Amino acid sequence: MEKEYLKLLQKVYTYGQDTGDRTETGMRSLFGETMEFNLAEGFPLLTTKKMFTRGVFGELLWFLSGSTSNTELEEKYGIKFWKEWANEAGQLPNIYGKQWTRWEDGRGNIFNQVKFVIDQIKNNPTSRRILFTGWNAPEMQWEDTALPCCHSTVVQFYVEGDYLHMYHYQRSGDMFLGVPVNIASYATLLTMIAQQCDLKPGIMKHTIGVAHIY
Repeated sequence: MEKEYLKLLQKVYTYGQDTGDRTETGMRSLFGETMEFNLAEGFPLLTTKKMFTRGVFGELLWFLSGSTSNTELEEKYGIKFWKEWANEAGQLPNIYGKQWTRWEDGRGNIFNQVKFVIDQIKNNPTSRRILFTGWNAPEMQWEDTALPCCHSTVVQFYVEGDYLHMYHYQRSGDMFLGVPVNIASYATLLTMIAQQCDLKPGIMKHTIGVAHIY
């Protein structure tokens, strides 16, 4: 399964367009690239680079808890991924944990998208609306938003027999640093949700809007 990642990495390096970017580092990128991983054949953890697996799993649990506290992330899980983005209060406003589990619907209600997805898989498995998103468009533009969501732009699920499949659209992916973590994190999320629904993890399709190398 690692070949999928290495093939895309080589493709970006060979055929990508060189442009400027927000960080002023410069990047080489391709648009709208997809990888596919069949979790029935194994877990897609890369072996061609050192992976901080405790960080992958801890960050995911932190997202699912709904927390936006960088202090909690560091103290509970020993993870410093988000330190540079935290405000003076140690908070990361409007990022994944909030959007996944505490989406504000404009009518004064709080909506837990992950809980909704699990409920639909269990009780309405043929629905074409089994998805969640981290891209809360207005909040992504707010000045206090730590970092507009790169991944979980759309995460959709599909039940096929005893298997649960996932399609993950990510708006932007750093092929060296972020994408290996994203692959492992969403494969873990698919496995966890499948387990909650008495299903087996199946195919994970991962599309990256702007797949790039700095």
